Formats: sequence, structure tokens, C-alpha cells
Amino acid sequence: YDGKCVFCRIARREEPGTALLPCEYEDLVCFRDRKPGAPHHYLVVPVEHMGSCKTLKTEHIPLVKRMMEVGKAVLQKNNFSDLNDVRMGFHWPPFCSIAHLHLHVLAPASQLGFLSRLYYRINSYWFIT
Repeated sequence: YDGKCVFCRIARREEPGTALLPCEYEDLVCFRDRKPGAPHHYLVVPVEHMGSCKTLKTEHIPLVKRMMEVGKAVLQKNNFSDLNDVRMGFHWPPFCSIAHLHLHVLAPASQLGFLSRLYYRINSYWFIT
């Protein structure tokens, strides 16, 4: 736990302004992005403080799969069912605003605005899917 990390504080329910969405895993939390890039924009975050996606190793594959599973589930709970029109990914350092692993879940990807299409561009130097 890093008390200076806003995502650590959100995960521990210490940020009253951020509502957590239902999540089936105790080691993950999900909430709406404060600056949404799409009509549905959620962040899936491990409760345990982890660095950026650059720190991921082979043993983290199940964690990332569960993060994606949570992202799909929250979209479906919010009446978004076209899972072919979803963009999920991580910002690559130094393009992360917060140094705590977080998966962006954006939908519909077809409705991303001009800047969001750049910011969340598939497999760019700054955003990996």
C-alpha cells in the first residue's frame, strides 16, 4: 500500500468521491474514469500496489485476464453488449498519469473522439492492448 497513490486509496475506499462498481474479485476494483474518453470508460485496478504495465511478467497473465473479465462484466452490467466495439489497454510509461497498474476499458470504441482515438490508439508507443 502506498498512501500517496490515489489508486491505492481508492481501492481501500479512502477516496469518498470515487464510487466502486461491483467486482467479482476481491483483489481488483473497478470505477469510472474521471476524464472519460468514451461513453463507457472504466478503470480496473489491482488492490495491491503494482507498478505500470512495464512491470508485468508471465506470472501476471492470469491477473490481466481477470482484469479484462471484470472490464467486460462491468460493460454488460451497464447495458453495453457489443464486445467487438471495446478497447482495453494500458498506457506505457512515461505516458501513465498514475504509476499504479490500471486497465482502461472504453466502449463503444467506434465513438471515441479525435483526441481519445489518439490517446487510446491501439498498440501505439504509448498505449498497448
